[in-house]
This record gives sequence, C-alpha cells and structure tokens, in this order.
Amino acid sequence: MLKKFEHVVGEKASREKDVIAQEKHLHELEKREGTQFPGSDFHTDNHKEWMSALNLGDLKVKDVVWPATHDSATNDIGIPFITRPFAQCQTLSIYDQLTAGVRAFDIRVDNHQHVCHGILRSYKVDVVINDIKRFMSETKAEIILVEFRTEYGYADPPNFDTWLIQQLGQLLVPQDPVVFDKVLKDLLPARVICVWKPNKTPAPSPGSPLWSSGFLKDNWTDTDLPETKFDANLKFLGEQAPNSSRKYFYRVENTATPQTSSFVLDVYSVTNRIRKFARLFLSQAFKKGFGDRLQIFASDYIEADFIDACIGVTVSRHTQTSE
Repeated sequence: MLKKFEHVVGEKASREKDVIAQEKHLHELEKREGTQFPGSDFHTDNHKEWMSALNLGDLKVKDVVWPATHDSATNDIGIPFITRPFAQCQTLSIYDQLTAGVRAFDIRVDNHQHVCHGILRSYKVDVVINDIKRFMSETKAEIILVEFRTEYGYADPPNFDTWLIQQLGQLLVPQDPVVFDKVLKDLLPARVICVWKPNKTPAPSPGSPLWSSGFLKDNWTDTDLPETKFDANLKFLGEQAPNSSRKYFYRVENTATPQTSSFVLDVYSVTNRIRKFARLFLSQAFKKGFGDRLQIFASDYIEADFIDACIGVTVSRHTQTSE
C-alpha cells in the first residue's frame, strides 16, 4: 500500500514538473516572438454594443471573431469552497457576459432543463433565456451564437427544441448555410444563431429555426498541460478550411482541464496555465498562416483583454474589407 501511495505521489509530482516546463516554454515563445497580430492594439470601452459600432452592412458573419466562453452558465454551480472550484468556469452571469462583450456561449443542460457541468447542476435554463432576452431588449443590433447541448450522460430534456423556439421566437436566425456569406445587417431583426445538440433525439433539420451541431465544430484536447493544449489548438486550427470557403463555425478553446493525475484539481488554477497565453495564440495563428481560420475563440473566466483581442481581429478584417 505504501509503495502504491509513493508511486501515485511520484506521478503527480512529475506531472507538476511537466506543467512548469511547458509554461516556461510558452513564456519563452512569447518573449522571443511577441504577441502582435492584426488588431492587437485595439481597445474599446463600449463592450456592450461593440458590433453596433461597426458597419454591419459590410461585415460578413464568417469574418467575425466571436469572443466566447466555455461552460458559460457555471457562475452559480456547486457549493462554494467545496464543489464549486471543481466545476465553475465563469463567475459572470450570461447577461453580464453579454454586456462585457461575449458573443458565443456553451450551455449544457440535463434532462430536467437544469444547467449543469458533469454531475453538478445549477439553475434552470430559463435563467439563461431571460438574460438573453433582457440583453436583446437593451440593444439593437448585437448578434450572438449560443449552443445548447445535453450534457454527456444525461437524457435529452423532453421537447427542448420546441421550447427553445417558443422562447426565442423571432430572435432566431434560421438554419441556412448561406448565412455565413451574409452581412450582419441582413440577419436583422433576427439576432440569435442557436445550435441545439441533443444526445439521442433528432437534430434540427435544414430550414429549422435551430441549427444542428454540424455547423459548430471543435477539437477538444482533454489535458491540463498548457503547451500540449496550445500546440493541439494550433494544429487543429490549421487543418480547417479558411473562413471564406467553409460553411460551419469553428471553435478554439483556450482552456485547460483538471486531471486526476495532478495535485491541482480546481478549474481556475488549471485553466489559468493557458488562459494568459490567448494573445500569444492569436499571434502564432497569424504567423503560421492560420489567421483566416480564426472564428470562435473561447475562454474560462472571461476578461476584457481577451474580448478586446477578439474584437481587434474582427475590426482589422472589417477595415480590410471596407477599403
């Protein structure tokens, strides 16, 4: 038993050495190559209506870099100081994220329409819907993308697609691949691209007010090692077609995930290993020729600097297409 314990401790200690070494490598890359990219100097004080500040008549859907959150509705999940540190990925409500500039969301639900992360449940998804409606009532032209999916291991909530359509109604942008080539102005007054990803029930069909999961793709690398995740994100991004030719949204998750092989299991400490390298990632994406593939960029514990970086790339693209 003692030898087994010593072996486990040794493995965890080795893991922490790997984390430290990988963070060091990323810091060295940052120091050596910098974090400059088109739009990297952008800053706005108007995060609530940053889209409206652009010319929506010449900015296409496919050219927006959507600031996004991962496990978006976990601000109130779990018991504080007990289970919350292992499941919480955001501290802001959906409404507060919207006013902060976030425009793409990842909402997981269980069979009773509770927001959840794994086995932990939070408030009913009505809270999310009401936050979206409130934000929409306060703004005129902000467009958002929200993914609702049944969390792994749960049955789909009954008639959830019908419920979503009833709740969001005329705000919904119907499923149609031509949307990617439309300018944002042409979507109005519809302002919500809503993806529904059930576990077993039928996916939304073509022409539905809801979008199927095939229109929102990503490549999830389940690791707490920051350089491993960073490199995997670059690799998978580089394998995508340019935004100009593909008919789906592609999401990059600038996040790291706690692993049982490590001493550190709280989400904030683990994800912060890579969260601080968001600008480095954008810079490297452009240097490797992948800048035209960037679209949805997601983070845990969202901050204004991350949102400015995403908007900056969008503004840079907007300026180029307007000239």
